[in-house]
Amino acid sequence: MTQFLEITNGGKVRRDTIPHLDFAVFCDHALSIIKNGGKVVHFFAYEDNDKDRVKFLAVLRTDVLLAAGCDAPESYPALTRTCEVFHLFEREIAEQFGIRPEGHPWLKMVRYHENQRQVPDVFGNDYTEDIPGNYDYYRVAGDEIHEVAVGPVHAGVIEPGHFRFNCIGERVLHLEIQLGYQHRGVENLFYTAKAKQLPLLAENIAGDTTIGHGLCMAQAVEALASVQVDEGAKIIRTIALELERLANHIGDLGALCMDVAFLAPANYFGRIRGDFLNLSLLLCGNRFGKGLVRPGGVRFTLDDDIRKTLDERIKELKPQVEHVLELIFSASTVRARFEGCGRVSAKDAQHLGLVGPAGRASGIAYDARRCFPTEYYPHLSIAENAKPTGDVLDRAMVRRDEVLQSISIIQSLIDKPVYTRPVEEGTRTLQSLAPFCFAVTVNEGWRGEVSHAVLTDDFGNILRYKVKDPSFHNWNGLAMALRDTGISDFPLNNKSFNLSYCGFDL
Repeated sequence: MTQFLEITNGGKVRRDTIPHLDFAVFCDHALSIIKNGGKVVHFFAYEDNDKDRVKFLAVLRTDVLLAAGCDAPESYPALTRTCEVFHLFEREIAEQFGIRPEGHPWLKMVRYHENQRQVPDVFGNDYTEDIPGNYDYYRVAGDEIHEVAVGPVHAGVIEPGHFRFNCIGERVLHLEIQLGYQHRGVENLFYTAKAKQLPLLAENIAGDTTIGHGLCMAQAVEALASVQVDEGAKIIRTIALELERLANHIGDLGALCMDVAFLAPANYFGRIRGDFLNLSLLLCGNRFGKGLVRPGGVRFTLDDDIRKTLDERIKELKPQVEHVLELIFSASTVRARFEGCGRVSAKDAQHLGLVGPAGRASGIAYDARRCFPTEYYPHLSIAENAKPTGDVLDRAMVRRDEVLQSISIIQSLIDKPVYTRPVEEGTRTLQSLAPFCFAVTVNEGWRGEVSHAVLTDDFGNILRYKVKDPSFHNWNGLAMALRDTGISDFPLNNKSFNLSYCGFDL
């Protein structure tokens, strides 16, 4: 029997009800949950009201969410040595708080910033003088080995990130991905921002996941402020999240076609992506959904004219989408290029904790819409969409299935009566958070599991705000996909994951 507390997605608990365990007991129970199929949603450190005390808090998931905490030691035997899913979480804690996980197999920086406790030598570097990227990359020895470095500065409009390939001839032996060049300190901004600025911060964590992150923030605030959202707002939020999924999956499928020089579907889907972005514009006046979701509900309602236009446009676009999908997946040349490229086995995907389409393509059926449903999802049937192979083809096919599924979900919701009173910007909801409480929210963004965790202090102020984007789990999946492939396969594999720099470089 675990000593972790079962908690509710989008629920509120008092902090003193969360088990505070002895460190050894905390580790034993956390590792036991993971070894029995659990996964890490959050594992982070925070300074309690007593600034001299640092604590750990973990939120794990099985078929339920579980939480527990403990006092943080100055150093400890790395959990990653036993369970790989703790890998990045422990690196992040080491960077932020100077707490060293002894024996961690790959302890390097995550986002290049001074740790909050001014402990400069956790990584053997002086943070005040460290230059991003100035550390010893992983190297493969041998006379025939050569390295190919890409980035961190890329052509076009793209965030910085460095990719270093260890190759023998054209074959990739290892890919090391280093991010964090654009660390923005997003989490720290939540502590000093005015209440009405919190939604703006959340929906700009990763612009292509505006609804996913904005929804997590709104639900956490609603839980801590004991605010109930009406059914109409839940329907609109669900439609918005599915429109975000549609636009991005269609854009990715078009980009995959571009990478294999199948230009007709690439151009069709480039245009159709814009059509779905324009449906978000119809809902709220912004193509990325900014300004729609706010604590307490939504700022725009779904009137009869908008409903009619949305219905007409979806009916017009659906056969076009189906036709282009048929073009892509019936083309033997496309399938030949996708099949077997960049495989990530189910075993490796489980060890890395992959989420979203990347995880489902490797046989992991987890989908937060089905497993931890919020908004209108408890009333919907969400298929598993898991695939067996874990290659580019399966990652594309997961997107294909979810595109058709999202269209069906939106069509099923358009005719439902929507009675909601739009909330105003800067609502007082943000100014009345329950003191000494904790809330965690989980939603299925288009890349996978998005989660926000919020701790409040004795006065209802935000003590710790933790953001987790699905890319935090999945970048190592891309590195694994490149193992023993041709280096020329990198663009195709990279696009099949299409991960976020911004979501990682918090």
